Parts: sequence; C-alpha cells; structure tokens
Amino acid sequence: MEENEKHLNIKKVIITIAIFIFAFLVIIGSALITHHSTKSKKEKKLSIRDVEEVVQNSSNIKDENMSSNTVSNDTENNTTDNNEIKNNFHNEINNVIKPVSEQKVPVYNENCVQLIKDIYSSDEKQIFLTFDDGPSPNVTPQILEILDRYKVPATFFVLGSRVDLYPDLLKQEFKAGHYIANHGYTHSYSSIYSSVQAVVDEFNSTETSIQNALGNPDYHSYLFRFPGGSSGGRYDSLKSQAKSHINNNMGIATTNWNCLSGDAEGGKRTKEQLLNRLYETAEGHTSLVVLMHDADDKQTTADALPDIIEHYMSEGYTFKNYYDIFK
Repeated sequence: MEENEKHLNIKKVIITIAIFIFAFLVIIGSALITHHSTKSKKEKKLSIRDVEEVVQNSSNIKDENMSSNTVSNDTENNTTDNNEIKNNFHNEINNVIKPVSEQKVPVYNENCVQLIKDIYSSDEKQIFLTFDDGPSPNVTPQILEILDRYKVPATFFVLGSRVDLYPDLLKQEFKAGHYIANHGYTHSYSSIYSSVQAVVDEFNSTETSIQNALGNPDYHSYLFRFPGGSSGGRYDSLKSQAKSHINNNMGIATTNWNCLSGDAEGGKRTKEQLLNRLYETAEGHTSLVVLMHDADDKQTTADALPDIIEHYMSEGYTFKNYYDIFK
C-alpha cells in the first residue's frame, strides 16, 4: 500500500514539473512572437519613412535645379511652396516627352521662298537629309533610330494618306525634332496634276492630316515638295502654274533636291549602288539637299543611311533641316 502511494506521489511530481515546463515554453514563445511582430512593424515604418525621404530628396533636388536656373539676389525668390514643387516634380516624371502642343512648330518666314532657293547656291558645307513618301511601319522606325543614334536632324515630306494610316509614326518624327513637310495626299500624278486647284487641295488635305495626327491645329509646314519634282515630265506646264500659285498667292515655299540616292529610280538597288549614286550626283555641290525615301520598299535606304551620315560627317558637313528657315 505504501509502495503504491509512493509511486503515485512521484507521478504527481513529474506531472507538476511537466506542466511547469510547458507553461514556461508557452510564455517564452509568446514573448518571441511579440518581439518579432514589433520589429516587423518598426521595419515597415522605417521603410515607409525611407520612401518619404526619397520623395522629399527628389523634390529637394528638383528645387535646387529649378533654383540654379533662376538665381536672384532677392531672398523671397528662394521660397517655394512644397506642394507645388512635388506636383511639378511628378508632372515632369509623368511627362518625360512634352505634349505635342508644346513642341517646337515651324514659324512662318516671309522670305522663305528665296531662302530655300539660296540653299542650292550656298558655299556652306551643309546637308539636308530628306525622306519622301512616308511614313511606313517598316522603314520609318529604322530611319528614326539611325538619326537618333547619330543625333542628326532630317526633313520628312509626308503623304497625307500615309499620315492618316500611321499617325503615331508622324508623332515620333515630330517629337524627335525632325521637320514635317508636305508631299501631297495621294502621290497619284493623274489626280494631283489634273488642275492647279487639285494641287492646292492635296496640299491642304495633307496639312489637315498632319494637324490631326499631332493633335495641333496650329501646325503649318509652309513647305511643299511636288511628287516627281516641281518641273519636267508630261505635267510640266501644270506644275509651273501650280508652283507660281503656291509660292506667290499662298506664300508657301517649294523645294526639290540637288542630289539623290536613286532609291526611287526603278528596280531593286543594293546599298553600294545607292551610295555611289549619291556621291556621284553630289559632285560639284557644296550645299546638299539629298532626296531619299522611307516607303516600305526602301529597306536599302535604311541600310545605307549610316554610311551616308558617317561619310558627310567626316567631310565636315553640318546636318540641317528646314527649322533653320522656319524658326
């Protein structure tokens, strides 16, 4: 009996110790969980605070940049509303490219007709790269990438019908700082050269297409290139009348070219043939207006363009577009 009672007491002691150990472990575990949760909250608050500091620092940097451009002895000019700074900062981040309405647009020059004529007889080593018949989804993006790579300006004589199809490509040309000029709407000789009024109508229709694509009714190119050139061929007489009307009655300048790559002379031509044709036709001219095309079938034009740019850079030429006249 005594033996059984002794065993029972031992069991009670063991159970009591086990309960004590279990309770101890529960208390320790709760303490660890509470510590971890508190630490996570602190880290989260620190992370938020860090983000706020980054935003504040960005605003301060923006403020410093703005102040460096508007240095004044008047200390009142150094005080700027913080909310306004933040708003300006975020607006610029969201609008890395300015809206089209804020981009540079051609400014009419009453001497434009004569100034463009003077390009051909100039002794300045200058080169105007011009591209007709676009935009096109295959070739135009390649040309834009090459021009951007070399930081070279160009002039695009666009067709209104192509602009209506690919307005975003026109926006890319414009936003990159290239000059958007007018090449008529259809490029159909029998249509555009049916009368002087038909030429005027095609010009006006293309101006509207450009304005619609850019979302800017105030854009005017002031510059027209006749499809096929402003003289020669079976429509020579009509072209002459239309050119006189556009120049004298509308105040719109017209331009041709004095050298070309031959990318529209028929048949598929290699890059080497385009380069040779250009250098051949440019011989004897100091100031160059180069005729090329960015239609979809002019892949070799894009292929030749880097060589053309590098060649004339090495010759000391200045690359220009018609913003040099309409500015």
